[in-house]
Amino acid sequence: MVSFRPNPSGFRVRVAIPFLLSSFCLLPFSSGCASYHFGNASLFPPDVTTVYVPMIESHSFRPDLGEALTEAICKQIEKETNYKVVGSPNADSILTAKIVGETKRVIDRNKFDEPRDNEVNFQVQVTWINRKGDQIYNGAVPLPPEFTTIGQSTAYIPEYGQSYTTSEYYVVQKMAQQIVGLMERPW
Repeated sequence: MVSFRPNPSGFRVRVAIPFLLSSFCLLPFSSGCASYHFGNASLFPPDVTTVYVPMIESHSFRPDLGEALTEAICKQIEKETNYKVVGSPNADSILTAKIVGETKRVIDRNKFDEPRDNEVNFQVQVTWINRKGDQIYNGAVPLPPEFTTIGQSTAYIPEYGQSYTTSEYYVVQKMAQQIVGLMERPW
């Protein structure tokens, strides 16, 4: 039995520490977990190191929406993945997106028929291709780009000082997180 109680000779402690350290170092190799990876490197395809994100096309009448989403996606890729965002189409992969829908609707009205609770919703088509032009599929079932439309929405209440601009910012940030999440490999 290994004891960590202080004793005058210190023999048990001097023998136990190297034994425990060597046991922890050899544990992954003896248990069959030699291919286990730490961190986010195992979540993303290993053959991709650089990503080019062209300016996102927007079919919305709201100005600068495509630019805001492009910036948010680039920041999210740099923050959450091991990929490097580059400004050249010669990258290992190209992530393109197109805002195909943007809606604002009233959920609830007050007694004076003014909007009390509103919702903002974006729909974005996303395509991720490699240098050869083949689509990088991360799901179990490959789908064409027409079916890879993702949506994100948030609610805002004008009575509490919230505005469309702040809700648009939150939708863009959530959308960027969702798009970068789609880049992960399936479990």
